[in-house]
Amino acid sequence: MADTLATYLHDHLAGSHFAIKLLDSLHDQYRDDDLGNFALAIRAEIKQDQETLEGIIDQAGRANLDLTEAAGWLVEKASKFKLQHDDSSGGLGTFEALETLTLGIRGKLALWKALPVIREADQRIPNLDFEELGFRAEDQFAQVEEQRLQLARFTFWPISKRH
Repeated sequence: MADTLATYLHDHLAGSHFAIKLLDSLHDQYRDDDLGNFALAIRAEIKQDQETLEGIIDQAGRANLDLTEAAGWLVEKASKFKLQHDDSSGGLGTFEALETLTLGIRGKLALWKALPVIREADQRIPNLDFEELGFRAEDQFAQVEEQRLQLARFTFWPISKRH
């Protein structure tokens, strides 16, 4: 029988690896811009969340998910390719990368909300401050969403209306 908890946790871990690679790509492309600095700062927070999740996995048990990791790797490569075709002021690839990050952060928030409920049935989940982790995810979402909406002006508006 498969360990559904281990699978669930590893799916989120794969998502965190993807997010970090995506932020690395954003930082590399926009190294000398505010967006590059932002990507580096938010990456540090997501890395901390990833380490928290890895600690939970260490207690709950590991799963063998080569297919999930391979799929994440392919998506990351496709996103990186799209980012490389953006111009230096941003474009659709960068906009979609930020949008993907917002979706991933919402998924992480869902994880942090589900784990205390799961803990009631499965004591392998440590008793962490999931509420605080949720607040942090909400803050990360707000920061990435602000960047995404700022970029929308440059991505979708006609050149004559950009400012």
